[in-house]
Amino acid sequence: MLKGANIGLAALGEDTGAVVVGLSWSSAAGDGDADVSLLLLDGDGKVRGDADFYFYNRPAAEDGSVQLLGKVPTENGSEDRISLDLTAIPEDVVRIVVAASQDGGARFGDLDDLRLTLTDGSGEPLLGFSITDATVETAFIFGELYRRNEEWKFRAVGQGYETGLAGLATDFGITVEEEDESEGEGGEVGEAGVGGSGVGGTETEEAVVTVPAQRGPVAGTDPVPASDPVAVPTPAQALAPVPADGAVGGSVPAADGGADRAAPTAARPRGTRTAKKKVTLPKAPKKSLAENDSWKPARLFPVPSYKSDREREVRATSVLLSVMAEVPEFGRRLTAGFGAPAGRMQTFTEVSLPHGDSPKRPDGVIRTERAGKLWTALVETKTNGNPLKSEQVQTYMDIAARRGYEAVITLSNDVALEGSPLVTVKTDGRRKHKVSLWHLSWAEVAHQAQMLIRHEGVGNAAHAWLLQELLHYLQHENSGCHGFQNMGPAWVPVRDGIDAETLCQGDPRAVEVVESWERLIRQVCLRLGGELGQKALPVQRARRGTDPKSRRAELADRLCEEGRLSAEVRVDGARSILSVTADLRTGKIRTSMDVPAPDGAYPLSVAKRLLRFLEEAPADLHVETLLDGRNGPRGTLERLRPEPGDLLPGDGAEITGFRLSLFKGMGSGRGSAETGFIRSVDQAVDRFHGSVAAHLGQFEQRRPGRTRQPAEPSGTG
Repeated sequence: MLKGANIGLAALGEDTGAVVVGLSWSSAAGDGDADVSLLLLDGDGKVRGDADFYFYNRPAAEDGSVQLLGKVPTENGSEDRISLDLTAIPEDVVRIVVAASQDGGARFGDLDDLRLTLTDGSGEPLLGFSITDATVETAFIFGELYRRNEEWKFRAVGQGYETGLAGLATDFGITVEEEDESEGEGGEVGEAGVGGSGVGGTETEEAVVTVPAQRGPVAGTDPVPASDPVAVPTPAQALAPVPADGAVGGSVPAADGGADRAAPTAARPRGTRTAKKKVTLPKAPKKSLAENDSWKPARLFPVPSYKSDREREVRATSVLLSVMAEVPEFGRRLTAGFGAPAGRMQTFTEVSLPHGDSPKRPDGVIRTERAGKLWTALVETKTNGNPLKSEQVQTYMDIAARRGYEAVITLSNDVALEGSPLVTVKTDGRRKHKVSLWHLSWAEVAHQAQMLIRHEGVGNAAHAWLLQELLHYLQHENSGCHGFQNMGPAWVPVRDGIDAETLCQGDPRAVEVVESWERLIRQVCLRLGGELGQKALPVQRARRGTDPKSRRAELADRLCEEGRLSAEVRVDGARSILSVTADLRTGKIRTSMDVPAPDGAYPLSVAKRLLRFLEEAPADLHVETLLDGRNGPRGTLERLRPEPGDLLPGDGAEITGFRLSLFKGMGSGRGSAETGFIRSVDQAVDRFHGSVAAHLGQFEQRRPGRTRQPAEPSGTG
């Protein structure tokens, strides 16, 4: 579509009641990103209240009509996706604005291939719109959906703002509270209340967060008078550190689709709390009442020693589907990206469906009803590392097509690359009805459960407890639902070939290892993101249109030549990128992070401050000073603590930053056993993030207020 053009959704396809909006961009340097937001507007072009504003820390409406699905890996980096059930949007909402913003001085002109796509419930693309004129803007309205004569239409907007999220929000009736720069370093974040849940949980109340007041858009409307104020959180402020006691400080739960519709008549004071509550569970469990460690708590889903993989699959499927049906937030979170509407959900197991001479029994069936219409998906489950079978999935695709079902969902330990299915199936083009094939990994299921009960909250304490029991089951050693756990048959010969220097470029086994490495890193991101409450994704340093096969072949050749597997991980809102390198020649795993040095401060003061924030870091942490164009002094933290001046270059060269690294022995086995490669990577990432990266975020947040001379404002880690 061209900028300014519009089109009715009914003209694009028959299944447009539920759609998915995707926003994407790429960066050859791998350091570009933005945060997606969405606003519901009434007939006057204004939000009806703060519940009409959705962003990464308020990702869903309680009625399921709006769900921010977050970033997912694609062939060229990542894509931010939003699920919209247009049949469930309240009637007094006439426009839905889809936007994205940046902070920390970043601009959209620094990103490439800005694009919006719209797909229907089956994943079929309906339209696309590319923005090619971005320059200094820090916020963009990509497009909007609007009602016209009872029909939903889409308009390609492409309007930019130099003033970020605050400038954009002002245009739609949101009054931004101006931040008082004298109130400490890094701004102020409203409190989140914590109360008892009744089932060992906490009730997290919605927090009010302020953003800096800024001026109008690059090409927008006149400023809106300061009435009907709604506080708007910025990405940097909403990423406030989680308190050690487990309270979710600064987090904002999913908005209530029907509450707080009337905008407040006056600005709310900072730190005040709304009445809407969400239940989360504390990180630290309550003190046990057991007499000794041999007493095991009763579990809703016990995990006995199974005699067969079939028993594991049946039980895992039943446990998951039952919780999906009973906890609406969880069921919608897992199915919204597959085109399911936001309706009443029921789930079934071991359903017999006719097929030829003998009936077939898929592992599960999911049915969702909305406005008298049914959405149905068949579920095929594998556990304990067993692979999916193409012929079995093909049979279920054929059954679904004949019966008018919408989707087939595969679920296994494996992680899909670029969000694509793990098996290849054939579709009959003569059939008018389309069936979509989707894949979930057990790691993604655990990630979504953890996000809800640890960070975002659910509707009541019973739902939080159900999700906690599900998570305990998935993480049990006997469940078979441990996620990616095998580097594949090519791992040992490639490892040995690198050690003996006999592996040649072009060896297809090296490509298999690169693919397994990418699956492992994707799972590391899911686990890390679940712990932090933020999206974590691999950094993709490639321009849009790069062929994934060619890219992996190039990485495989580099593996043969250098003997190293490398990856970078970016956590939403974090300033620095976590690097992970597995050196197959030395048998070492290196986790590292580059921290930029603040401008205008004395070098010795910077070095002392860095070491002070790393007070609890391990003594074997390597610290290396980065200079302009070269590396500077380095040493272990144990040696540098008494002598911070050893980090300063002798020639007085300008310090641009510091590189912090930890080293760990690499597991040799291809599996996830204690001595396996997968376990060693997990342990290396956990150790670095827990003992180093967590403290760096605080260091970077304090940077603007501690520099000796005024510096440009920047994002926080």
